[in-house]
This record gives sequence, structure tokens and C-alpha cells, in this order.
Amino acid sequence: MRSDGRSRQCSTSAGSVPSHDENERNPRHVQLLRVHNFGVSADGFGAGVGQSLEHPFGDADPGQLLGWAGATASWPNRTDPGGSRGIDDYMTREFHRNIGAEIMGSHKFSPHRGPWQDHEWKGWWGDEPPFHTPVFVLTHHLRPSFTLSDTTFHFVDASPLEALELAKEAAEGKDVRLGGGTATVREFLAADLVDTLHVAVAPVELGDGERLWESPEELSDRFHMDEVPSPSGVTHLLFWRR
Repeated sequence: MRSDGRSRQCSTSAGSVPSHDENERNPRHVQLLRVHNFGVSADGFGAGVGQSLEHPFGDADPGQLLGWAGATASWPNRTDPGGSRGIDDYMTREFHRNIGAEIMGSHKFSPHRGPWQDHEWKGWWGDEPPFHTPVFVLTHHLRPSFTLSDTTFHFVDASPLEALELAKEAAEGKDVRLGGGTATVREFLAADLVDTLHVAVAPVELGDGERLWESPEELSDRFHMDEVPSPSGVTHLLFWRR
């Protein structure tokens, strides 16, 4: 049950959530909830203010927060040869390693607020979303599931723990990626469900918006942290449970 007394709800009318025999899982592998390639400003904001259809990050420039990933050789949307290697490229590749499902908040999926007015909206990613797994979108306003290429979006009204249970089942033994946005990452951190985080700190200040933290030291009671500077100018912060 949700903390507000409501039972979990999940919209999966376009296809059921995958299931499998528990005995087929590798009992030695513990499924992790992982945050990857999450970009924040130097003052701790993951997005600006005023999100809209044209501006998914509000008044923040996504190129300043995530341009390091787009410049790598492994960036999935790269259309020309080349691109950077090194630590940035490694982090870009890690985004998909052993991931079987994703959880995201409703505002990562869409700028719409309130009940869905148009089920034709399928997200910002076109016909080939970059996830390649089941995706569970947290929302109080359910809508039918749908599939684009090899990504199926399910819309769930669930607590963080309930959503993670659904995603782990769908992941079939692989790990689950927590995709954001910022408020969703904070919610799962508050519920103590996140196992590892990769946060890329860009050398820019936003001053306002969706804040991930005042300082990464806020996580030091629960996580170890390594700091890896990159020639691109971002600093990669890697967290794992104590």
C-alpha cells in the first residue's frame, strides 16, 4: 500500500509487465538501483525553471549540463566518426551495462501537468527512445502502456519501493536505472533505495531550478564517494553504499 493508503496502480494495457521463473535468476547477483550520467550544475541544480515542450530542462542549457556525453565516441546518437574517449566515454557506455529496466518521474517523460489531455504524446525521444528496456513512469494520472521500438512505457501510481519492485521484476535479474528527474532521484534517496550514483558536475551555475543537493557531502553518511575530473571540464562523482 502507498503511504497515503491507496493501493499501487499500474497501467499496462498495451502489454503485460514481463515475468519469469524465480529459479532462473542467478541467486548470487543482487539487483541494484543505479543512477547514471545525471548532470548537475556546480551549485547543485539538475534542471532550471520553466520546463516546457520546447525546453525539457527549463531555462537551463542541456548542452552545458550534458554536452560532455554528447561529445563522446559512444554517444548513441552520433552520426559522424570520432568523439572523445577516456573517462567521459567510459561513463557513457556504463549507461546501458546490465540494465534491464528504468524508472523515471513524470516530468522526465513529459512537460504536461495534471490529467493527460493527449495520449498522442510519446515523449521527447521520437520513435527510437534510448532506453531499450521497460520504463516505469511515476505519475498520479494513469494512461495505457505503449511500445516504441524496443522500449515499453508503463505508467504507475506507486511508492518508490513499489515502483522498484515492479521494475526489478521486469528487469529479469538485471539492474534497474533510476533516470530522474531531480525530484525523483531525491525521492528515492530519501527512501534509501539507491545503491550507486554517477553524477556529472558541470562547471556552470544555474542559481535556481530543481536542486539535487546543497553539497554532495549530504550523502556521506550513506555512501562512499570518488571524484574524477575530466578534461571536458565536468567532474564525475561516483557514489556507492557504505
